[in-house]
Amino acid sequence: QVQLVESGGGLVQAGGSLSLSCVLSGRVFTTAGVGWFRQAPGKEREFVATINRYSGITSYADSVKGRFTISRVNANNTVFLQMSSLKSEDTAVYTCAARPVGPPGHLLSSYNYWGQGTQVTVSS
Repeated sequence: QVQLVESGGGLVQAGGSLSLSCVLSGRVFTTAGVGWFRQAPGKEREFVATINRYSGITSYADSVKGRFTISRVNANNTVFLQMSSLKSEDTAVYTCAARPVGPPGHLLSSYNYWGQGTQVTVSS
């Protein structure tokens, strides 16, 4: 089992920045990638960004490319999502998830461990 705990959500004004953290524990060695997803009220959960914990290769949704940065510090099993130039449409519950080697990083079905999520609210 792998546990994921997010932190760093909150309220920020449009144009501002916020950084989220995701700490992994348990059988972390069974995971190869970590992704961030978000779900706004009344909408489906959507892919935001993903990183391969070993290679550092990243991928982003078009809606956040150039504004969000995903990174990791393997020494303490932490993955970060730095968000800048935030917009009201970025308001959502952000959840990190972990996946094994192989499955595509942008698909929800690739992930077998999920955190509880953290609320991000961007006021306009």
